[in-house]
Amino acid sequence: IESTDFIFILGITYLDHAGSALFPESLLKAFTDDLRNNVYGNPHSQNISSKLTYDTIEHVRYRILQHFHTTAEDYTIIFTSGCTAALKLVAEAFPWIPEGTKQPSSRFCYLTDSHTSVVGMRGITASMNVLSVPIKPKEILLSEKNRLPAEEQNCMTPHLFSYPAQSNFSGTKYPLSWIQDIKSGKLHPIKIPGKWFVLLDAASYVSSSPLDLGVHQADFIPISFYKIFGFPTGLGALLVNNRIAPLLKKTYFGGGTAAAYLAGEDFYFPRKSIAERFEDGTVSFLDIIALKHGFDVLEKLTGGMEKIKQHTFALAHYTYTMLSTLKYANGAPVVRIYSDTDFSNPDVQGPIINFNVLDENGEVIGFSQVDKMASLYNIHVRTGCFCNTGACQMHLGMSNEDIQRNLQAGHVCGDDIDLVNGRPTGSVRISFGYMSSFEDAQTFLKFIMATRLSKLDSEIPFESSVTKLTTESVPDDHPSFHSACKLSPVPHISDRELGNNLSATEMTLNWQPPEVEAESIRAAVSEIAVPTCRRGGKPVTVTNIYLYPIKSCSAFEVTEWPVGNQGLLYDRNWMVVNQNGVCMTQKQEPRLCLVNPSIDLKQKVMVIQAEGMDPISVSLEENTGKEAVICESKVCSHRVKTYDCGERIAGWFSMFLGRPCRLIRQSSDMKNRSHQKNIKGLASATNISLSLVNEAQYLLINVASILKLKEHISARLEEPLEIEELMRRFRANIVISAPESFEEEEWAEISIGALQFQVVGPCSRCQIICIDQQSGERNKEFLQSLSAARGRKTNFGIYLMNQPLHSSFPDVLSVGSQVLPVLKENTEIQPPTSSEEKCSG
Repeated sequence: IESTDFIFILGITYLDHAGSALFPESLLKAFTDDLRNNVYGNPHSQNISSKLTYDTIEHVRYRILQHFHTTAEDYTIIFTSGCTAALKLVAEAFPWIPEGTKQPSSRFCYLTDSHTSVVGMRGITASMNVLSVPIKPKEILLSEKNRLPAEEQNCMTPHLFSYPAQSNFSGTKYPLSWIQDIKSGKLHPIKIPGKWFVLLDAASYVSSSPLDLGVHQADFIPISFYKIFGFPTGLGALLVNNRIAPLLKKTYFGGGTAAAYLAGEDFYFPRKSIAERFEDGTVSFLDIIALKHGFDVLEKLTGGMEKIKQHTFALAHYTYTMLSTLKYANGAPVVRIYSDTDFSNPDVQGPIINFNVLDENGEVIGFSQVDKMASLYNIHVRTGCFCNTGACQMHLGMSNEDIQRNLQAGHVCGDDIDLVNGRPTGSVRISFGYMSSFEDAQTFLKFIMATRLSKLDSEIPFESSVTKLTTESVPDDHPSFHSACKLSPVPHISDRELGNNLSATEMTLNWQPPEVEAESIRAAVSEIAVPTCRRGGKPVTVTNIYLYPIKSCSAFEVTEWPVGNQGLLYDRNWMVVNQNGVCMTQKQEPRLCLVNPSIDLKQKVMVIQAEGMDPISVSLEENTGKEAVICESKVCSHRVKTYDCGERIAGWFSMFLGRPCRLIRQSSDMKNRSHQKNIKGLASATNISLSLVNEAQYLLINVASILKLKEHISARLEEPLEIEELMRRFRANIVISAPESFEEEEWAEISIGALQFQVVGPCSRCQIICIDQQSGERNKEFLQSLSAARGRKTNFGIYLMNQPLHSSFPDVLSVGSQVLPVLKENTEIQPPTSSEEKCSG
């Protein structure tokens, strides 16, 4: 592979090829050159440019058939918006016979290890009064017992069986021989008379394996092209076996699908071509033309799908073998791998490894924590259940009741609630593609070892304990990797040293179990519980107040400050956006922390300063002139109305950050951006209003908790750490001094002067705490230390919401004010209802 083809991922270890392939530079160049040199019109027209488009599309259809080793005699290509749309089309058009007719009715059967989009077909079949039957992988192997008596074998009722060629969860490849066995009657998914048709979900499989439809003649094969090429997205196809194509039923007819129809009465005659009959409207013709270049470039770079299969499997086999041999000092495994195979055969296992990381006691470390740590190492993985609840349940041992209980606990697909009652709700998946390298596998393995098998208890000097990492030797059975390498002691592993011949190597480690703190994901006050005040002890006071006028920029420290209905007045009223209007944070642009805004309430201006730049000021008065363009932006999945602060300030930020960007401000007509989360204990009538924060109006941290953490981090860094510098990383609004570290996590509500606050829950930290707020430099040690110190979670600080004011006192928050906490009465856990990372930004 040309090194310039994937130059954009230098420094990134991309391990989510099952989610999407990455496109090579040469594919984009070939495609854009094509568009520059040709005029492509709408293929439904008859002019010269349209004819060129039509002919090119037909050429691409043949190219796809050729890729799958078949011809137009056997299969038709119907272009869709993706695999999901292709599956929906099958559900709608299949010649189902519903319940209640004189002849036997149809069944829709699907393997439980199927993508959501396959299982979702049952919504359509149910509306047609057709029964769906889920089948577990083990059951299909027993289905030979379902042989029918001879007199029932002539029934022609059509049934459909769907299964994935490759599980998108575990990479298991299900036998392609099932296709012929089911169609011939050798296998019967269920014991029922009729004729079986087979839908082979090939979306995951074809990204890294050759599919020969000349041999394995499934009736329907849905695919998404971005899984193979990375570009274009939003384009898929349904390959339909021509033997079933004439039986498909069409209800809706879009532009281009009718040979003739009447507007005034119910007359419609479809086009002859199956493809044209089902491609409603104008196909995505420029994207289809891009496919031609996708096939050309793929062949040129790799030499074909068989080579891709061997290459990606070799990487997966190596990584699986290394991963499964990693052990803690006590012999406990570092990961639990969810697999049906031993990764010894590329015909039964694809390049996907699904696992959870464990601690030395065998407890699962939540996938969200692993994902956060991986992001510190620039490793891109996928976490959760991967739109495959059936496989998730099968491998993680979750019952139907568990899934429903998790939903009641606030967990939904795609969020970051990774543990409920200590049990995992999902897992971590890595997957390899044709551009993956041996170095990618090594980087990933080094990340697992660096975060799991390293000094976590910094009280003991690093060299004081030498322990053995138990590993098994790995056979050197693949020609790609035959260097006889040795594994060096862990924190210094060079790329060449992490080889594939690990034999019980001594490693210098110091693994001490972190003290597991009582963990509350989102504590909530019971509506009926009687709160109890904090008992005795020293008074708690406010020591610092910070606001952040511009989201993700530097803090502005004050000794007293007015409180508005969205929190501290002007806190996160502005944000910097890129040229697409998307909010920029320190995650993408750490230099934002070097921008210092300050508010002058008397002069009614915000002054913005940064080193090497002239100060610039922005009026605090709302800009209601004609030039203020109101637009909608998104902050942490909430919609907010904003307006642009103009060219002058946009130029200032663009010059400082070295990229086009603009400053926008929340519009006052959107001051009621209501908090949509169900927060127990707050009256439902209360309209909680948010500025441009992610999660809540205020974030509070405790100096005692900072000091406790400082001990841990200082010892790990082996260098002194200023308390002020550490405090600023956590970007709080209110800093308090309570006698006990982390006692704030036991509070249900607090009063400060006349102000009353409800505690919403803990703040789960992300990589922003790794950024030095004075210099903009990153150090991933901080998040790792927090995770180790807090028993694998990254909670630090609590979120507060203002309760309605029942007082005529002026609403001002002051340093030195006494804080009166009320303790939580119950210990009920309420997980967060947001899937976003809960950093204040």
